[in-house]
Amino acid sequence: MHKTIISLILLMTPVLSAVAADAGALKDDAPDRYIVVPGDTLWGISGRFLKDPWKWPDIWKMNQEQVKNPNRIYPGDVLVLDRSGRDARLRLVKNNVVKLSPRTRVEARADKAVPTISPSVIEPFLSRPLVIGQNELDNAPRITATQENRVATGAGDVIYVEGLAKDKGTVWQIFRRGDPLIDPDSGEVLGYVATYLGEGRVLKFGEQSTVTISRSVQEIYAGDRLLPVSKEQPTYSYVPRAPAKSVRGRIVSTYSGLWETGPTGIVALSKGSKDGLEVGHVLAILRSQSTARYEVRSSPLFGAQGPGGTEPRTYYSDELNVRNGPLYSQGQPVSAEETTKLPDERYGLVMIFRTFDRAAFGLVMQASRPVALNDVVTNP
Repeated sequence: MHKTIISLILLMTPVLSAVAADAGALKDDAPDRYIVVPGDTLWGISGRFLKDPWKWPDIWKMNQEQVKNPNRIYPGDVLVLDRSGRDARLRLVKNNVVKLSPRTRVEARADKAVPTISPSVIEPFLSRPLVIGQNELDNAPRITATQENRVATGAGDVIYVEGLAKDKGTVWQIFRRGDPLIDPDSGEVLGYVATYLGEGRVLKFGEQSTVTISRSVQEIYAGDRLLPVSKEQPTYSYVPRAPAKSVRGRIVSTYSGLWETGPTGIVALSKGSKDGLEVGHVLAILRSQSTARYEVRSSPLFGAQGPGGTEPRTYYSDELNVRNGPLYSQGQPVSAEETTKLPDERYGLVMIFRTFDRAAFGLVMQASRPVALNDVVTNP
């Protein structure tokens, strides 16, 4: 698969015109110059100069078109911070000098532009339909049987699939409809996670096509569905920035399927393109006190009470026994009304790298505590 390059920045000329930088946005220990090296990312470079890396477009005075379709910087280019004037100035010096000598062949430089974030982290999410409708996979080609009637299959095994079309190619991806994404605030189903299982290559087309599984990340069963691999490999060029309009949503899922994740973790959000989210938008992550202290702990996961077990379980705060205190004690009951008075606590940042109509996927860039389901995301 062609490695998607997520790239960056600025209007490039051999020497970029200096742009005034807000001194308050610069870090106290920002370097006077920095030479771009292989392995750098825009987020990492921005963090060397700025207190908030996602404020890069504001400092460079980039317009909306430049933000969506930026040019690129490469290893060897030099970023220079000029502090001699009233305002600090930042400029880019392109490394276009090529030394020639006998027997030296000059070739075009490969496309090794500095990405916004590491492509290896999010590459699998850029071409796979991770959020689908309830019935979206119903008409997709289906695995009807496995070789030797195996229950679970994986890489190297042969499967039989009905509904494969020759004009869609010989390489297909295998999916299974997963859990619904539910908005905690409205209770609406935003879509379903399409769980990526692997890839297969067609050996023989027919009413029941013969397919060999070339790659698998989970067990594959009869009934799983296949989708053709897209021939288009889009290049996402963007810079991190804050949304232009107010956004407030929740973390509704983690890629790991666990209750918590951390930096470089993939999370699904309850807001999407219809809510104004775009690729490159950066949101702050806040811990909701009502969720952390009451909602989750009073959910069916922690039990129910009352006739028929339909009433939420009362949650009691933990009490620390002190010397001469009672051997057994119960804390005070915590109610939703009490916890809604507590302020949300900001502790991290997430950057959007793929959007759907009513949901989006983001990469956790910073977090000082575990990132949990139902935590709030909003403008930074």
